[in-house]
Amino acid sequence: MAEQARWTRARLGRCGPPLDLLTARFDKHVYAPHAHAEFTIGVCVGGSEVIDYRGGRVYNGPGSIVVLAPGEMHTGRPATTTDGYAYRALYADPSLLADGTLGTGTPHFRDAVLDDPELAAALRRAHTDLAGRPDPLEAESRLPWLLTALSHRHSTARPAPDRVPGSHGISLLVRDRLADELTAPPSLAALASDLGLSRYQLLRAFRTTMGVPPYAWLAQYRVTRARALLDSGVRPAEAAALVGFADQAHLTRWFRRVLGVTPAAYRNSVQDPARA
Repeated sequence: MAEQARWTRARLGRCGPPLDLLTARFDKHVYAPHAHAEFTIGVCVGGSEVIDYRGGRVYNGPGSIVVLAPGEMHTGRPATTTDGYAYRALYADPSLLADGTLGTGTPHFRDAVLDDPELAAALRRAHTDLAGRPDPLEAESRLPWLLTALSHRHSTARPAPDRVPGSHGISLLVRDRLADELTAPPSLAALASDLGLSRYQLLRAFRTTMGVPPYAWLAQYRVTRARALLDSGVRPAEAAALVGFADQAHLTRWFRRVLGVTPAAYRNSVQDPARA
């Protein structure tokens, strides 16, 4: 396969800040020394890479997580002359990793290469999903949660308490706001600010009470609303727009997850023969 690099951009909530994602495969490419203003968080998915970092060299292979701190000069190149390397990377503002920690400083990671297969797999799945069809609420629900887990497990920062007082009431307020504004939902950052919480606290409270993150709850609620529209004869493409899905394909993905069939198949099966 030819060398390739593809950049995409997710948005953390409607009108929220962007987060860049890179999908790359290199056989020979060597990065010049450079630094980023954000944390560079990568997951190696093939081959092996060597990185000059903090006066030394670090090596990573498939399944490992690489964390490079903001402002730190680094390079990147294949670890051998015969094998290239492939990885997924995202570039996260330091505040995203500090949200669920105590104190005001940027989390510090002693090691640049981390062995955490469970978290690596979750980061890779989120990267793939958001690079392919970035939904603002989904990005804001998934990435901060995973980045907080990264800080909790591997940085020197002290985790904030998991228990959020009043979680049940908080969750109901957030649920109702999402339901009321399903075609243009507010960002979690805005909702958290209104409630005097951090985004991590809001996510913790909601997941504890509802059992799913906010984007998943809203998607299922949209499916319920779309189903009622299909029952009344509305076509799938129109129903998707009316309940806030990006397009018919987005509705179809969630409709099948929740109900096991496509919207078109469902509509055809329940259509009143007298009206058809």
